[in-house]
Amino acid sequence: MTSGIVVQENADKLEPPLGADTHGHPQGLGRLALGAVGVVFGDIGTSPLYAFRETFAGHHTLEPSPANVLGVLSLIFWSMMIVVTIKYVSIIMRADNKGEGGSLALLALISRSGSTKARWTKGLILLGVFATALFYGDSMITPAMSVLTAVEGLAVVNHHFGSFVIPIAVGILVGLFAIQSRGVGKVGLLFGPIMLVYFLVLAVLGIVNIIAAPEVFAALNPYYAFRFFVDDGIRAFLAMGSVVLAVTGAEALYADMGHFGRRPIGLSWLVFVLPALMLNYLGQGAMFLSATPAELTRIIHNPFFLMAPENVRLPLVILATMATVIASQAVISGAFSVTQQAIQLGFMPRLRIEHTSASSAGQIYIPAVNWALMIMVMLLVLFFRTSSNLAAAYGIAVSGAMLIDTCLIAVVLFNLWKWNKIVAGLMVAAFFLVDGAYFAANMTKVPDGGWFPLLMGFIIFTLLTTWARGRSLMIERMREAAIPVPVFVRSAVNSATRVPGTAVFMTSSAGGVPHALLHNLKHNKVLHERVILLTVKIEDVPYVNATKRIWFEDLESGFYRLVVRYGFMEEPDVPAALALATECGAKFKMMDTSFFLARQTLIASSRPGMAIWREKLFAWMLRNAESAMEFFRLPTNRVVELGSQVEI
Repeated sequence: MTSGIVVQENADKLEPPLGADTHGHPQGLGRLALGAVGVVFGDIGTSPLYAFRETFAGHHTLEPSPANVLGVLSLIFWSMMIVVTIKYVSIIMRADNKGEGGSLALLALISRSGSTKARWTKGLILLGVFATALFYGDSMITPAMSVLTAVEGLAVVNHHFGSFVIPIAVGILVGLFAIQSRGVGKVGLLFGPIMLVYFLVLAVLGIVNIIAAPEVFAALNPYYAFRFFVDDGIRAFLAMGSVVLAVTGAEALYADMGHFGRRPIGLSWLVFVLPALMLNYLGQGAMFLSATPAELTRIIHNPFFLMAPENVRLPLVILATMATVIASQAVISGAFSVTQQAIQLGFMPRLRIEHTSASSAGQIYIPAVNWALMIMVMLLVLFFRTSSNLAAAYGIAVSGAMLIDTCLIAVVLFNLWKWNKIVAGLMVAAFFLVDGAYFAANMTKVPDGGWFPLLMGFIIFTLLTTWARGRSLMIERMREAAIPVPVFVRSAVNSATRVPGTAVFMTSSAGGVPHALLHNLKHNKVLHERVILLTVKIEDVPYVNATKRIWFEDLESGFYRLVVRYGFMEEPDVPAALALATECGAKFKMMDTSFFLARQTLIASSRPGMAIWREKLFAWMLRNAESAMEFFRLPTNRVVELGSQVEI
């Protein structure tokens, strides 16, 4: 492609292998653990607002009998232990890609290992991409669901506030998306303390209510979960569709690992977050056990806020709203980070990326993603109107992503880590059983709203795979017409006039002559004294060691090939990279350097490769991609674009 960007798997074999930096965490363990409480656990931390309620008063109602209450609580506890503690904290977070986590990072780790058989590689890539697509669906639902649930607490404080719930929720969400462009670095400093107070309040509310019915601790025995299924298997299975809401956000632990590290996240979860969450869930269950039938009718629709005395419910609503805003912020920031990874790995066209912090490379803002998310979140709030209706749409994306993570970690256990096959097999089977059951239970909610995340997932999956496939076809078509560099150099040197200065021709292929160079010679009939064929290559590691940023080859007669390497968490900066290139003659001066880019116009054809509609979709995505000039930070007054047509 014309942008000059290429992912590692398309690289030529001539370059030597390189190492990559692992980025450490210089801050103290305690400070990082506090930061993790504020960012990583926002989503799962707000689950008590709705998870227990939806199990009994959701779309598949469940009688709040003592046996059912203990069975649900047992399911919640053991789901947290198996899915979050064992699967994510203890195992998946060990599978980091140079310190980074998330589905795309895990996919890159598996691809780089080369231990997977070729026939499985394509399927694994599609699974990883679909997990990413589901994450975007989750990014739309989480802010709508969490903020709406918290604001609905106003109706518990005073039923006259009920009519203000949607306007207030919309106002909060619009404000949240509006401040994204300013960065959340300073606001983020408050996240940890606010969430610390929030989790402490969860624990205190739980303890106060447990005192009235301490027998609720029996739910920690897995016997009650087993008995729940034995007594009424169908209702227990349907209840899993709501119980899974208690572990939504578990995948965020892995995705945010690069920001905080495995140990701080694990420490925060085991020592603070898990106990606080379980105490609150047990408190809600104890309230059910100690309530009279008349009281149950009142509390079943909003047990979280009714746990608190009447005089502190309004402060609790305010605290819960702040917690849900923090949870939403974490999801939005995660969408920006995942988008950046997808762009760098070749699954998405270039988009404008703005840095919101001079000191933290991870704090970015992507306008197109921000406003698209805001529009979808607004539509969700206005269409579903209540958190109970939204709960039907919530869970499918998360359970689907968790199921895919299990598929990917199975490859890691068997192929990368070479675990004992019996141990790994039993563990993977347990994960598949739990994740599969949760996903199947959530599929029953498709008619009630579960169709939304699936629809969004398939649309985004189509966009991601269309871009990746179209990009691959374009590079292939351009290579078909490429002229070998040695042949071109010999003929061009003898026929063209050399002019002073440096010309940098961006090319996506580390072989052959760029189309922009051919067009420039054809129309202008001149060559600069120094000609650089520059390829930006995105490796499947998060960060590339600065000492191995540049690969250089002298093509003779003033021609040089440069390959600039970046990790998929880094942003390309071509002028900064050229400053590191010392083997290509004199030092680069931007005022003496011209950058030549080729801008292709795609022509859809009946050639094998993609369906016509996908070719037209790819052409539309290409036309709307961010300019290569801005993406690579090229000086605006030193860029020349040359057009050409490519048939795919």
